Amino acid sequence: MISRFRAVYDEYPQQFWLLIGAAFINMVGNALIFPFLALYITDRFDVGMTRVGTIFAIFAVANLFGSTIGGALADRFGRKPIFLFALVTSALGNLSLIIVPSFGYLYPIGFFLGIVGSMGDPPAQAMIADMLPEEKRAEGFGVIRIVFNVAVMFGPVLGGLLAQRSYALLFIADTTTSLVTAVLLAIFLRETRPEKTGEQQQEETLAQSFRGYGIVLRDVVFMSFVMIGVLVQLVYIQMNTTLAVFLRDEHGILPQGFGLLIGMNAAMVVLMQFWITRRIRKGGYPPLLVMAAGTFLYAVGFGMFGFVSATVLFVLAMVIITIGEMFIAPVGQAMAANFAREDMRGRYMAVFSFGFAIAAGLGTLLAGLVIDNLNPNWLWHFALALGSVAALGYVMLHRFAYKPDAEEDAESAVEPDVAPAAASAETPAR
Repeated sequence: MISRFRAVYDEYPQQFWLLIGAAFINMVGNALIFPFLALYITDRFDVGMTRVGTIFAIFAVANLFGSTIGGALADRFGRKPIFLFALVTSALGNLSLIIVPSFGYLYPIGFFLGIVGSMGDPPAQAMIADMLPEEKRAEGFGVIRIVFNVAVMFGPVLGGLLAQRSYALLFIADTTTSLVTAVLLAIFLRETRPEKTGEQQQEETLAQSFRGYGIVLRDVVFMSFVMIGVLVQLVYIQMNTTLAVFLRDEHGILPQGFGLLIGMNAAMVVLMQFWITRRIRKGGYPPLLVMAAGTFLYAVGFGMFGFVSATVLFVLAMVIITIGEMFIAPVGQAMAANFAREDMRGRYMAVFSFGFAIAAGLGTLLAGLVIDNLNPNWLWHFALALGSVAALGYVMLHRFAYKPDAEEDAESAVEPDVAPAAASAETPAR
């Protein structure tokens, strides 16, 4: 067993494992605070969930701006400095939540933290793409998911213990872990941005870096991939928002029971994600069809909540969703990276992240309108329909990407060899 782990470790560069280890420290800190943030705000300022939801919506909108800025700056100045700036600034900004005198201050603070916090995502994803060859990226992003889910398994437990004593300890612990991560990366992590060669020798101006988003937005195949992903995320976001409320109000499932479902989800990812991603790579399955299969599993799993009422079937639904998640998440991230030119990975990853931000901003709102005005089961009927449409969209995009004429069009929009590589059956795209 040890020899097998050692063999896997040796497959990846040491800088990758350094980034993974530092990310785990930071993720534990994030997992300490995130489950308790709404509780802290409602308890500290005596406000309802509607006002708390407004803060989260502002945060989601700010994420769009932050990702856009972070992606362009990472391509212009390098991945490492932008990532470290975002990490340190957001960590120190979180401390302001302890001393803020009234609820009204949370509106500008939430917007600021949304920007600086999301600035670090595109450079972090670009670093992984820079470090790993194309055929290893899906597995690399899969490792990140495993680390995240390990943090989710332990972080909230420790956070609950700290919150019993003082909510301030949560923010102090989160800031401490972020600063420790920043120090480790500042000392040991090397810059990964590829060196410019040939015609790329001349450095872009900052304005040119931002105008480069026009190239990304004109990449028809990539933008189709992103838009389908928005539909997928509108379905998936319900697991982290409305599903707990639905199970409590309609089926009497207490928060502890929902917590067990989420814990099972995390445990399955930790135990199975790497194996599944490796099987996908070795099987040579077309990545867009893998995405289609995972999305269809989303449709079935979330759709089940609108038709069943037995606890064992809720567990089965979560198992189906989790398998779909293990198909979609790492393959999708790798695909987004494979679409991009080396010098534009930050901007491509930024646009790719828009789907998550849009879903976070709209998903809960739309779900609330359905639950408040229709039979709550209709939310899951819509999830079934939307997931099925998205799965069909991936299948159609796969067929388009394999047409010779479409490949030529994609090459002209994305630069030579990028779109075909991303769609290739040999590419473990995300």
